Amino acid sequence: MPGSADSAVRVLVSVPPSLRAQFFPDPAALLALGDVRLLDDHRALPEALSGTEVLVTSWGVPPLTADLLDRAPELRLVAHTGATVKPFVTGELWARGVRVTQAGAAMARSVAEVALTFTLALLHQVHRFDHALRGGVPWEAAERAPARREILGCPIGVIGASRTGRAYLDLVRALGAEVTVADPYHEGAVELDELLSTSRIVAVHAPALPETRHLLGARELALMPDGAGLVNTARSWLVDEAALLAELRAGRLDAAIDVFDEEPLPVGHPFRALPNVLLTPHQAAGTDSGRARQGRVVVEEIARYAGGVPLAHEVTPELLGRMG
Repeated sequence: MPGSADSAVRVLVSVPPSLRAQFFPDPAALLALGDVRLLDDHRALPEALSGTEVLVTSWGVPPLTADLLDRAPELRLVAHTGATVKPFVTGELWARGVRVTQAGAAMARSVAEVALTFTLALLHQVHRFDHALRGGVPWEAAERAPARREILGCPIGVIGASRTGRAYLDLVRALGAEVTVADPYHEGAVELDELLSTSRIVAVHAPALPETRHLLGARELALMPDGAGLVNTARSWLVDEAALLAELRAGRLDAAIDVFDEEPLPVGHPFRALPNVLLTPHQAAGTDSGRARQGRVVVEEIARYAGGVPLAHEVTPELLGRMG
Protein backbone atom coordinates (compact mmCIF):
# COMPACT_ATOMS: atom_id res chain seq x y z
CA MET A 1 0.00 0.00 0.00
CA PRO A 2 1.26 3.53 -0.72
CA GLY A 3 2.22 5.56 2.30
CA SER A 4 1.77 9.20 3.20
CA ALA A 5 2.24 12.10 0.82
CA ASP A 6 5.93 12.38 1.73
CA SER A 7 6.67 8.66 1.50
CA ALA A 8 9.58 7.64 -0.68
CA VAL A 9 8.77 5.09 -3.35
CA ARG A 10 11.09 2.66 -5.13
CA VAL A 11 10.94 3.71 -8.77
CA LEU A 12 12.56 2.07 -11.78
CA VAL A 13 12.63 4.29 -14.87
CA SER A 14 12.96 2.11 -17.96
CA VAL A 15 13.41 4.90 -20.50
CA PRO A 16 16.35 5.22 -22.92
CA PRO A 17 18.62 8.22 -22.18
CA SER A 18 17.61 10.23 -25.27
CA LEU A 19 13.93 10.01 -24.42
CA ARG A 20 14.58 10.43 -20.71
CA ALA A 21 16.22 13.78 -21.37
CA GLN A 22 13.09 14.89 -23.23
CA PHE A 23 10.57 13.65 -20.68
CA PHE A 24 12.54 14.87 -17.66
CA PRO A 25 14.63 17.87 -18.81
CA ASP A 26 14.91 18.87 -15.15
CA PRO A 27 15.09 15.50 -13.39
CA ALA A 28 14.88 16.96 -9.88
CA ALA A 29 11.13 16.31 -9.52
CA LEU A 30 11.58 12.73 -10.67
CA LEU A 31 14.53 12.02 -8.40
CA ALA A 32 12.71 13.61 -5.46
CA LEU A 33 10.11 10.82 -5.54
CA GLY A 34 12.37 8.53 -3.53
CA ASP A 35 14.66 5.68 -4.47
CA VAL A 36 14.85 6.20 -8.23
CA ARG A 37 16.91 3.92 -10.48
CA LEU A 38 17.49 4.68 -14.15
CA LEU A 39 17.57 1.88 -16.72
CA ASP A 40 19.02 2.76 -20.11
CA ASP A 41 17.99 -0.37 -22.04
CA HIS A 42 14.66 -2.24 -21.88
CA ARG A 43 16.54 -5.49 -22.48
CA ALA A 44 17.96 -5.24 -18.97
CA LEU A 45 14.50 -4.96 -17.42
CA PRO A 46 14.17 -8.57 -16.15
CA GLU A 47 17.32 -8.29 -14.04
CA ALA A 48 16.44 -4.80 -12.77
CA LEU A 49 12.84 -5.37 -11.63
CA SER A 50 13.55 -6.83 -8.19
CA GLY A 51 12.43 -4.47 -5.43
CA THR A 52 10.59 -2.15 -7.81
CA GLU A 53 7.37 -0.59 -6.54
CA VAL A 54 6.73 1.80 -9.46
CA LEU A 55 7.83 1.10 -13.03
CA VAL A 56 8.08 4.01 -15.49
CA THR A 57 7.91 2.80 -19.10
CA SER A 58 8.40 4.17 -22.59
CA TRP A 59 7.97 2.86 -26.11
CA GLY A 60 9.53 -0.54 -26.72
CA VAL A 61 9.20 -1.96 -23.23
CA PRO A 62 8.52 -5.72 -23.43
CA PRO A 63 5.12 -7.20 -22.52
CA LEU A 64 4.74 -7.48 -18.76
CA THR A 65 4.02 -11.19 -18.67
CA ALA A 66 3.66 -13.45 -15.66
CA ASP A 67 7.29 -14.58 -15.95
CA LEU A 68 8.49 -10.99 -15.91
CA LEU A 69 6.17 -9.94 -13.10
CA ASP A 70 7.35 -12.85 -10.96
CA ARG A 71 10.59 -10.90 -10.70
CA ALA A 72 8.74 -7.88 -9.25
CA PRO A 73 6.46 -9.09 -6.44
CA GLU A 74 6.42 -5.60 -4.91
CA LEU A 75 5.31 -3.84 -8.10
CA ARG A 76 2.19 -1.71 -7.52
CA LEU A 77 2.10 0.86 -10.32
CA VAL A 78 3.12 1.07 -13.98
CA ALA A 79 3.33 4.67 -15.24
CA HIS A 80 3.73 5.00 -19.01
CA THR A 81 5.29 8.11 -20.53
CA GLY A 82 3.26 7.62 -23.73
CA ALA A 83 -0.41 7.05 -24.52
CA THR A 84 -1.30 3.53 -25.61
CA VAL A 85 -0.31 0.80 -23.15
CA LYS A 86 -1.66 -2.08 -25.22
CA PRO A 87 1.73 -3.30 -26.53
CA PHE A 88 2.98 -4.21 -23.04
CA VAL A 89 0.07 -4.32 -20.58
CA THR A 90 -1.29 -7.80 -19.81
CA GLY A 91 -4.11 -9.03 -17.61
CA GLU A 92 -1.48 -10.32 -15.22
CA LEU A 93 -0.94 -6.78 -13.98
CA TRP A 94 -4.47 -6.29 -12.73
CA ALA A 95 -4.66 -9.87 -11.50
CA ARG A 96 -1.75 -9.03 -9.20
CA GLY A 97 -3.19 -5.71 -8.07
CA VAL A 98 -0.84 -3.58 -10.15
CA ARG A 99 -2.34 -0.29 -11.33
CA VAL A 100 -1.62 1.36 -14.67
CA THR A 101 -1.52 5.00 -15.70
CA GLN A 102 -0.34 6.86 -18.78
CA ALA A 103 0.47 10.34 -20.13
CA GLY A 104 -1.70 10.43 -23.24
CA ALA A 105 -3.51 13.57 -22.14
CA ALA A 106 -0.21 15.46 -22.33
CA MET A 107 0.19 14.52 -26.01
CA ALA A 108 -3.17 15.83 -27.19
CA ARG A 109 -2.16 19.45 -27.74
CA SER A 110 0.95 18.59 -29.76
CA VAL A 111 -0.90 16.23 -32.07
CA ALA A 112 -3.83 18.63 -32.41
CA GLU A 113 -1.50 21.44 -33.46
CA VAL A 114 0.05 19.24 -36.16
CA ALA A 115 -3.44 18.28 -37.35
CA LEU A 116 -4.28 21.99 -37.52
CA THR A 117 -1.05 22.64 -39.43
CA PHE A 118 -1.98 19.88 -41.86
CA THR A 119 -5.48 21.34 -42.22
CA LEU A 120 -4.22 24.80 -43.09
CA ALA A 121 -1.59 23.41 -45.46
CA LEU A 122 -4.20 21.40 -47.39
CA LEU A 123 -6.65 24.30 -47.54
CA HIS A 124 -3.97 26.67 -48.85
CA GLN A 125 -2.32 24.05 -51.11
CA VAL A 126 1.07 24.63 -49.47
CA HIS A 127 2.11 21.04 -50.11
CA ARG A 128 1.43 21.27 -53.84
CA PHE A 129 3.34 24.54 -54.18
CA ASP A 130 6.28 23.07 -52.28
CA HIS A 131 6.34 19.88 -54.36
CA ALA A 132 6.21 21.88 -57.57
CA LEU A 133 8.96 24.33 -56.74
CA ARG A 134 11.28 21.71 -55.25
CA GLY A 135 10.62 19.44 -58.23
CA GLY A 136 11.75 22.02 -60.76
CA VAL A 137 8.33 22.86 -62.16
CA PRO A 138 8.34 26.24 -63.97
CA TRP A 139 6.97 29.11 -61.88
CA GLU A 140 3.95 29.63 -64.10
CA ALA A 141 3.00 25.96 -63.85
CA ALA A 142 3.63 25.85 -60.12
CA GLU A 143 1.15 28.68 -59.65
CA ARG A 144 -1.67 26.58 -61.10
CA ALA A 145 -2.71 24.75 -57.95
CA PRO A 146 -6.35 23.88 -57.23
CA ALA A 147 -8.56 26.51 -55.62
CA ARG A 148 -7.43 27.55 -52.16
CA ARG A 149 -9.70 28.11 -49.18
CA GLU A 150 -9.63 29.65 -45.72
CA ILE A 151 -10.51 27.84 -42.53
CA LEU A 152 -13.07 30.52 -41.66
CA GLY A 153 -16.44 28.97 -42.43
CA CYS A 154 -14.82 25.80 -43.76
CA PRO A 155 -16.78 22.57 -43.15
CA ILE A 156 -14.45 20.31 -41.19
CA GLY A 157 -15.37 16.79 -40.09
CA VAL A 158 -13.73 15.21 -37.06
CA ILE A 159 -13.85 11.44 -36.71
CA GLY A 160 -13.44 10.65 -33.02
CA ALA A 161 -13.90 13.01 -30.07
CA SER A 162 -10.84 11.58 -28.32
CA ARG A 163 -8.53 13.72 -26.20
CA THR A 164 -6.69 14.72 -29.37
CA GLY A 165 -9.92 15.11 -31.28
CA ARG A 166 -11.30 17.49 -28.66
CA ALA A 167 -8.07 19.51 -28.64
CA TYR A 168 -8.26 19.79 -32.44
CA LEU A 169 -11.91 20.78 -32.23
CA ASP A 170 -11.02 23.64 -29.90
CA LEU A 171 -8.37 24.92 -32.30
CA VAL A 172 -10.38 24.81 -35.52
CA ARG A 173 -13.51 26.21 -33.89
CA ALA A 174 -11.45 29.12 -32.54
CA LEU A 175 -10.44 29.87 -36.14
CA GLY A 176 -14.04 29.87 -37.33
CA ALA A 177 -14.45 26.43 -38.92
CA GLU A 178 -17.91 24.87 -39.20
CA VAL A 179 -17.39 21.53 -37.45
CA THR A 180 -19.23 18.21 -37.42
CA VAL A 181 -18.22 15.18 -35.35
CA ALA A 182 -18.73 11.46 -35.91
CA ASP A 183 -18.34 9.52 -32.66
CA PRO A 184 -20.85 7.08 -31.10
CA TYR A 185 -20.11 8.50 -27.64
CA HIS A 186 -20.29 12.20 -28.54
CA GLU A 187 -23.48 14.18 -28.02
CA GLY A 188 -24.67 15.83 -31.20
CA ALA A 189 -22.57 13.63 -33.47
CA VAL A 190 -23.59 12.90 -37.05
CA GLU A 191 -23.36 9.69 -39.03
CA LEU A 192 -20.01 9.01 -40.64
CA ASP A 193 -21.41 9.03 -44.19
CA GLU A 194 -22.93 12.47 -43.64
CA LEU A 195 -19.68 13.83 -42.26
CA LEU A 196 -17.64 12.48 -45.15
CA SER A 197 -19.96 13.81 -47.84
CA THR A 198 -20.20 17.33 -46.38
CA SER A 199 -16.65 18.09 -45.17
CA ARG A 200 -13.89 19.90 -47.02
CA ILE A 201 -11.35 18.53 -44.51
CA VAL A 202 -11.76 15.21 -42.67
CA ALA A 203 -9.52 14.81 -39.61
CA VAL A 204 -9.12 11.34 -38.12
CA HIS A 205 -8.80 11.13 -34.32
CA ALA A 206 -10.47 7.81 -33.50
CA PRO A 207 -8.83 5.00 -31.48
CA ALA A 208 -7.43 1.87 -33.13
CA LEU A 209 -9.95 -0.79 -32.11
CA PRO A 210 -11.09 -3.98 -33.85
CA GLU A 211 -14.26 -2.21 -34.98
CA THR A 212 -12.36 0.79 -36.40
CA ARG A 213 -10.08 -1.26 -38.68
CA HIS A 214 -10.23 0.47 -42.12
CA LEU A 215 -13.05 2.69 -40.91
CA LEU A 216 -12.31 4.67 -44.06
CA GLY A 217 -12.24 2.26 -46.97
CA ALA A 218 -12.89 2.71 -50.69
CA ARG A 219 -16.65 3.24 -50.20
CA GLU A 220 -16.17 5.84 -47.48
CA LEU A 221 -13.39 7.74 -49.27
CA ALA A 222 -15.55 7.90 -52.39
CA LEU A 223 -18.12 9.89 -50.39
CA MET A 224 -15.67 12.76 -49.87
CA PRO A 225 -16.17 15.68 -52.28
CA ASP A 226 -13.72 16.26 -55.11
CA GLY A 227 -10.82 18.33 -53.82
CA ALA A 228 -11.39 17.44 -50.16
CA GLY A 229 -8.48 16.69 -47.86
CA LEU A 230 -7.84 13.90 -45.36
CA VAL A 231 -5.76 14.52 -42.22
CA ASN A 232 -4.50 11.48 -40.30
CA THR A 233 -2.38 11.96 -37.18
CA ALA A 234 -4.03 9.02 -35.38
CA ARG A 235 -3.29 5.52 -36.69
CA SER A 236 -2.96 4.08 -40.20
CA TRP A 237 -5.17 1.24 -38.89
CA LEU A 238 -8.17 3.53 -39.41
CA VAL A 239 -7.66 4.08 -43.15
CA ASP A 240 -7.40 1.54 -45.94
CA GLU A 241 -4.04 2.68 -47.30
CA ALA A 242 -4.52 1.02 -50.69
CA ALA A 243 -7.91 2.69 -51.16
CA LEU A 244 -6.49 6.06 -50.14
CA LEU A 245 -3.56 5.64 -52.51
CA ALA A 246 -5.99 4.98 -55.37
CA GLU A 247 -7.86 8.21 -54.65
CA LEU A 248 -4.64 10.18 -54.33
CA ARG A 249 -3.20 8.79 -57.55
CA ALA A 250 -6.38 9.83 -59.31
CA GLY A 251 -5.82 13.34 -57.95
CA ARG A 252 -9.34 13.57 -56.56
CA LEU A 253 -8.32 14.02 -52.91
CA ASP A 254 -5.41 15.51 -51.02
CA ALA A 255 -3.99 14.08 -47.81
CA ALA A 256 -1.66 14.95 -44.94
CA ILE A 257 -0.40 11.84 -43.14
CA ASP A 258 1.77 11.21 -40.09
CA VAL A 259 1.14 7.45 -39.68
CA PHE A 260 1.63 4.55 -42.07
CA ASP A 261 1.02 0.82 -42.39
CA GLU A 262 4.75 0.26 -42.72
CA GLU A 263 7.11 2.32 -40.61
CA PRO A 264 9.67 3.50 -41.48
CA LEU A 265 7.91 4.41 -44.73
CA PRO A 266 9.91 2.76 -47.54
CA VAL A 267 11.93 5.14 -49.69
CA GLY A 268 10.14 3.88 -52.79
CA HIS A 269 6.62 4.15 -51.38
CA PRO A 270 4.29 5.90 -53.87
CA PHE A 271 3.08 8.34 -51.19
CA ARG A 272 6.49 10.00 -51.35
CA ALA A 273 6.16 10.98 -55.01
CA LEU A 274 2.60 12.34 -55.06
CA PRO A 275 2.27 16.16 -55.24
CA ASN A 276 -1.08 16.10 -53.42
CA VAL A 277 0.31 14.45 -50.28
CA LEU A 278 2.00 16.02 -47.25
CA LEU A 279 4.01 13.57 -45.11
CA THR A 280 5.67 13.57 -41.69
CA PRO A 281 7.46 10.57 -40.10
CA HIS A 282 5.10 9.74 -37.18
CA GLN A 283 6.28 12.75 -35.20
CA ALA A 284 3.06 14.64 -34.48
CA ALA A 285 3.47 14.29 -30.71
CA GLY A 286 7.21 14.91 -30.61
CA THR A 287 7.44 18.53 -29.42
CA ASP A 288 9.84 19.48 -26.65
CA SER A 289 7.06 21.04 -24.59
CA GLY A 290 4.78 18.04 -25.13
CA ARG A 291 7.42 15.52 -24.08
CA ALA A 292 8.22 17.52 -20.94
CA ARG A 293 4.50 17.70 -20.20
CA GLN A 294 4.30 13.90 -20.49
CA GLY A 295 7.09 13.58 -17.95
CA ARG A 296 5.29 15.93 -15.56
CA VAL A 297 2.13 13.85 -15.82
CA VAL A 298 4.08 10.71 -14.88
CA VAL A 299 5.74 12.40 -11.91
CA GLU A 300 2.39 13.77 -10.73
CA GLU A 301 0.75 10.36 -11.01
CA ILE A 302 3.51 8.72 -8.96
CA ALA A 303 3.14 11.45 -6.34
CA ARG A 304 -0.61 10.78 -6.22
CA TYR A 305 0.04 7.09 -5.75
CA ALA A 306 2.56 7.76 -2.97
CA GLY A 307 0.11 10.05 -1.22
CA GLY A 308 -2.84 7.69 -1.48
CA VAL A 309 -4.67 10.11 -3.78
CA PRO A 310 -6.74 8.79 -6.74
CA LEU A 311 -4.82 8.69 -10.00
CA ALA A 312 -5.89 11.24 -12.61
CA HIS A 313 -5.13 9.08 -15.68
CA GLU A 314 -5.61 5.50 -14.50
CA VAL A 315 -6.19 2.78 -17.10
CA THR A 316 -8.58 0.04 -16.04
CA PRO A 317 -9.33 -3.21 -17.92
CA GLU A 318 -12.67 -1.75 -19.00
CA LEU A 319 -11.12 1.47 -20.22
CA LEU A 320 -8.36 -0.37 -22.07
CA GLY A 321 -10.97 -1.96 -24.32
CA ARG A 322 -12.02 1.49 -25.61
CA MET A 323 -8.51 2.91 -25.96
CA GLY A 324 -6.33 2.90 -29.00
